[in-house]
Amino acid sequence: MQTESTRENAAAALRQINQAWLDGRVQDMEPLLHPEIVMAIPGFTGSVQGREEFLAGFRDFRDNSTIHEYSQRDQQVDVAGDTAVITFRYEMVYERSGQRSRSTGRDLWVFQRQNGAWIAVWRAMLDMQESAV
Repeated sequence: MQTESTRENAAAALRQINQAWLDGRVQDMEPLLHPEIVMAIPGFTGSVQGREEFLAGFRDFRDNSTIHEYSQRDQQVDVAGDTAVITFRYEMVYERSGQRSRSTGRDLWVFQRQNGAWIAVWRAMLDMQESAV
């Protein structure tokens, strides 16, 4: 049985990742990501493989979008051994190319504990819905 502090440490790693990209500090995510991290493309139509390609997606979004609102809720952290799965619902209002949009869905991250630190190894965005605002 994992302790609450183990779950909290995994959740703290995800909070650091989210705060970094929301603040436009995408490079600060790098030490929290496995070099071979994989992100399943929404709808599982493909994947992004490797830390540099993964970070490039965040950079593109931050360089070309303005975030007006962002919130998270319903976070769940499950830990088994050295693996943590963290999910949460999100809602974001952003503007890109002059178009304001609302995005909602569930984010799912998988972390692996390496030398005492939680490192993201896999991500998927589920139940995504986008609508013009």
